[in-house]
Amino acid sequence: MAKKTIQDTDLSGKRAVIRVDFNVPLQDGKVSDKTRILGSLPTIKHVIEQGGTAVLLSHLGRPKGEANPKYSLAPVAEALSTELGQPVIFVPESAGEVAEKAVSELTSGSVALLENVRYHPGEEKNDLELAQSFASLGDIYINDAFGTAHRAHASTAGIAQYLQPAVAGYLIQKELEYLGEKTEDAESPFVVILGGAKVSDKITVIDRLLEKADTILIGGAMAYTFALANGKTVGDSLSEPDFVDTARSAMKKAEEKGVKFLLPVDNMIVDSLDFDNMSVGNISASDEKGNIPDGWEGVDIGPKTMELYAKELAEARTILMNGPMGIFEIEACSKGTFAIAEAVAKNPEAISIIGGGDSVKAINQAGFGGDVSFISTGGGASLEFLEGKALPGVEALEDK
Repeated sequence: MAKKTIQDTDLSGKRAVIRVDFNVPLQDGKVSDKTRILGSLPTIKHVIEQGGTAVLLSHLGRPKGEANPKYSLAPVAEALSTELGQPVIFVPESAGEVAEKAVSELTSGSVALLENVRYHPGEEKNDLELAQSFASLGDIYINDAFGTAHRAHASTAGIAQYLQPAVAGYLIQKELEYLGEKTEDAESPFVVILGGAKVSDKITVIDRLLEKADTILIGGAMAYTFALANGKTVGDSLSEPDFVDTARSAMKKAEEKGVKFLLPVDNMIVDSLDFDNMSVGNISASDEKGNIPDGWEGVDIGPKTMELYAKELAEARTILMNGPMGIFEIEACSKGTFAIAEAVAKNPEAISIIGGGDSVKAINQAGFGGDVSFISTGGGASLEFLEGKALPGVEALEDK
């Protein structure tokens, strides 16, 4: 069901409570990655250009229901002010008298960022009293925080019961368009790259994408569970023997549906791995049949697999990437992920969608973030949406 949007709403002279996702990394008291702040700008600018007032709610980190300076949004207000090119008033509370007084004094065209909503224990419990308190701050509710849309919290779901119209901002609209419409009715060939650690985490999304994709390319540690399902040895690689039958079923379904389901033909392997110190021991490769000996573990796809996957991606017209090919955080194990990121970026004919979480980190780290069609701001939200689950933060908005 299509949802009402800010384009459907008169904002002139209105106070808009906007739920944004400013859960950004901080380093030495400064925002170290502004991606999420930049993603919120179109909605905030639209509100103030239409003569409205923007009252921003967000969380940052996990302060566990109490005030903690480590998770204050004050540095984010500063970064947002720089990007907007106008002052952003920081309010040290997000509910109650202090917040209400500060918001009542705002004039049209101004922007205020309220303190971390997760300082309140009721936020994550979707406490309706807290939701009412948030609702009392404005005349209209706009949700533009896709990254938390899979959570039924007071500022993402509860608030919409008390503050209407409740509509989608530009960012949520874009997320629904790319992760929804452009994958539901994808231009063919539709190639999906799925990485990550566990088959158990991705099996629902694999199952759903087998209904839509032409080709699925598997990487990351979950490839070793598929290797076990094919009778290969995986040494000490991270795998899920309990999910071997699940992996077999997925491959069988792919065959029945005529979906090309490709697994790594070679792997980069190491005899020791220290994630804390970002280091590996001796490096080698799986044998010619793709087997990994005991005492060694797979950490990345090998060069033959990179070549094989890059060929598939070169012919694609729609690409969805969700998950890395290996432990890309360690430089020695990042070649596969970066090679795939480059192959995605080098196909200008394709609509390329980066499905949130580690994939976003990987594409940005590889230097190709600016060369893809869309980068999702959701981690868990992207995955749940691709699985076909309803997102409470979207469901709470008004239908058109």
